[in-house]
Amino acid sequence: MMKNFKLVVSYDGTRYFGWEHQPDTEMTIQGKLESVLNQMTEMPEGESVTVIGAGRTDAGVHARAMTCNVLLNTEKSEEEVQAYMNRYLPDDISVNSVKLAADRFHSRFKAIGKTYRYTCWFGASKPVFDRRYLTVLDRKPDVERMREAAEYLIGMHDYRSFCGNSRMKKSSIRVVDVIRIEESGNYIRFYYHGNGFLQNMVRIMTGTLLEVGMGKREPGDMEEIIEARDRRKAGYTAPAQGLCLMKVDY
Repeated sequence: MMKNFKLVVSYDGTRYFGWEHQPDTEMTIQGKLESVLNQMTEMPEGESVTVIGAGRTDAGVHARAMTCNVLLNTEKSEEEVQAYMNRYLPDDISVNSVKLAADRFHSRFKAIGKTYRYTCWFGASKPVFDRRYLTVLDRKPDVERMREAAEYLIGMHDYRSFCGNSRMKKSSIRVVDVIRIEESGNYIRFYYHGNGFLQNMVRIMTGTLLEVGMGKREPGDMEEIIEARDRRKAGYTAPAQGLCLMKVDY
């Protein structure tokens, strides 16, 4: 009997080519999860396990709590599934919880919100032990200017200027209800919460805000960038390693 399991997974994305299957490599998060589950379960001939993620993080991006679901033909308990997966998954992927879900639960379609964090560091020394999880800046940006600019980005907007996929034909309207920028010592952390994010959207927004913080743009430029609906008007795409998916809301 097939059962629908809801998983919450953490991973260090440094070694991986993103969440989603890639044609020329086995080094994806989805691929690693499915490989272990295919060993654990008996699927009908010609079929294999498919793990559905709440989102598709890019190569090098991390997650503290990626929610996913998977249909499994197994008599194992939730605890046994979790134990099996953590035994055979690589050390940079952890299954933090396994729960039976309703048959109609779908981790992507049922999600109503996501929280991302982007971490930067500045200073004369090097962040040796955090280097895989942040972006090093050559100088300190003006945090107050970035906070002023972020206010323009909050709300319901067409965020096409902040989308890395120029060929996307679906709607690029999203709601971003929180952008919080926190400073702690040499760390600057950007927190984003919204009902959904476009490809590279958080990284492009971060790059654009950093350009404001470095004096290359004015906070009020955000209005023009949004209205342009043109990727070329926004700032650079901040590097992947600073981004982490923190939580998915249901």
